[in-house]
Amino acid sequence: MNIDNNLIPKIAHLSRLELDTEGEKAMQKDFTKILGWMNKLNEVNTDNVEPLIHMSAEVNVLREDEAFNALSHEEALKNAPKKDSDYFRVPKFLG
Repeated sequence: MNIDNNLIPKIAHLSRLELDTEGEKAMQKDFTKILGWMNKLNEVNTDNVEPLIHMSAEVNVLREDEAFNALSHEEALKNAPKKDSDYFRVPKFLG
C-alpha cells in the first residue's frame, strides 16, 4: 500500500484529528514505517505456527476468597444518618 498525500487528510478526518502540514508529513513518515514493519512480517514463514491467543499459559489465576468480618455492626452503623437497631433506615422507594 502506498501512503500518498491524499490519504493522510482522509485518515485525519476519519480520526477527527486536525493536522497542520508538519503533522501530515510526520504522520505520513510514521505510516510508511509501520507498513515497512508489516511487510517485514510478511517475509517470515508462519506455516506451522499456532495463533497466539493468550500472552501466557496461565489462565484465570485468581486468589482464593476468604470470608472475614471487616466491620462490626456497630462500626458500620456508627456514622449512619438514620438507623434502626441493626439496620440502615432509608426512604421508602417502592409503592
